[in-house]
Amino acid sequence: MDPKTGFCHQTGTYSSLRPPVPLPPINQPLSTGEYCLSAFHRSSTEGAAIFVVNATTGETLSYTRFLSQVRSLAYSLQQRYSLCRNDVAFILSPPSIHIPVVYFALLSLGIVVSPANPLSSNSELTHQIQLCKPVVAFATIETSHKIPSLKHGTILLDSPEFISLLTQSDIDDDVIKKVGVDQFDTAAILYSSGTTGRVKGVMMTHRNLIAKMAAVGAFNTSQGESNEKPRGSVTFVTVPLFHVFGFYILLAAVLSADSVVLVERFDFEEMLRAVEKYKVTTMPVSPPLVLAFVKSELTTKYDLNSLTRLGCGGAPLGKEVIKQFNEKFPTVQLVQVRN
Repeated sequence: MDPKTGFCHQTGTYSSLRPPVPLPPINQPLSTGEYCLSAFHRSSTEGAAIFVVNATTGETLSYTRFLSQVRSLAYSLQQRYSLCRNDVAFILSPPSIHIPVVYFALLSLGIVVSPANPLSSNSELTHQIQLCKPVVAFATIETSHKIPSLKHGTILLDSPEFISLLTQSDIDDDVIKKVGVDQFDTAAILYSSGTTGRVKGVMMTHRNLIAKMAAVGAFNTSQGESNEKPRGSVTFVTVPLFHVFGFYILLAAVLSADSVVLVERFDFEEMLRAVEKYKVTTMPVSPPLVLAFVKSELTTKYDLNSLTRLGCGGAPLGKEVIKQFNEKFPTVQLVQVRN
């Protein structure tokens, strides 16, 4: 490997020049959810702290309730459904505080998480279902009609039956049957945008996601040492939870013991209102959203002083837009995320 560029002529790939991030032993049975929760339990965050806020409805989910509901749902799925490790669960739902509970419960059981866009057409969803071959689905009353009959049916997230799955009492980790999740098991099947042909299913292993989260943990440590990462960070989620970025944000929030604010349908002014109300500190943004921050007069109506960092990706930002943003928001760090 070239020590200056990180390029290896033998493999034709680039490697990071940063020090390697320590990873769990490769043969250790470990799921992505377990890895994130182990880091959370090592933090000093109190369980009463808020994990997720639905700014549209005002619903909140504390870390205490989140952990309890993950255990309860995992136990309920083991008791009521004959799901096996490496089975696939298809998820078709608008943003909801139930989504992270579903993700973490499934990951803990070695069930493959496969979320899709609830606004997709029937033909698009049929193609995705053919790709991932799910045995069970999680949907809402509004989206369930788009899902065909599956081996273990469709569980409605907005039904009393689902709520009962979250509220089994006196469930602890010892009651749940331990599933030996191999790090090279598939953890999630996410979907490409379809810009170069039909939508493709992208298989991500637990090892893939653990490595990504290990990098997040290393970044948190470095920022903590430099006092740049705000304690109790609050992230406003501008991306869908079925998207790979939204999926990462939920995992990283638990790993970092941070809070997440979501809305059921994105609206620029609703976002600004949520930043003021929930003291949002960070958010992922796109170049058009940065431009909206620069151009919109609505930003003067709300207190945005809690914002410390925006991570921009998807396309490069123009120098003039960066300059205008820095002049308007001199205390907010604007970071361009390389894809």
